[in-house]
Amino acid sequence: MKIVVEIVDVIDTAKVYTELNHVESGGICVFVGTVREFTNQEQVIALEFETYRDMALKEMEKIADTAIEKWNLNKVVLRHAVGEKGVAEPVVIVGASSAHRDACFEACRFLIDTLKETVPIWKKEKFKNKSVWVSAHP
Repeated sequence: MKIVVEIVDVIDTAKVYTELNHVESGGICVFVGTVREFTNQEQVIALEFETYRDMALKEMEKIADTAIEKWNLNKVVLRHAVGEKGVAEPVVIVGASSAHRDACFEACRFLIDTLKETVPIWKKEKFKNKSVWVSAHP
């Protein structure tokens, strides 16, 4: 399979190499986004993610297709978690494999940036005394 797009409860970072490995790939690039402990000097307890799953998966497939065409990629992974995630937990993983490293580096940056801009996934930051939706929530 050339494309893996998923919305999951838990991200298993160990399996992404196998998903991206390809006999014609000389490069594999992966980005993992995690929950950081502080935002604007305020301690984060957790992040909570919600999504419109069907629309998110369709948009993720469009992003993957665009990247494959633009950078001639062999494989692409886009996976995002939903639900509550604690500090240091992975929440998103994107990756690309290609014949050469420049293509997979550029594609990986495109994958995460475009996912964050266009996929309907909403993030709530939970602090000790308050919670705040980071992006517009429907």
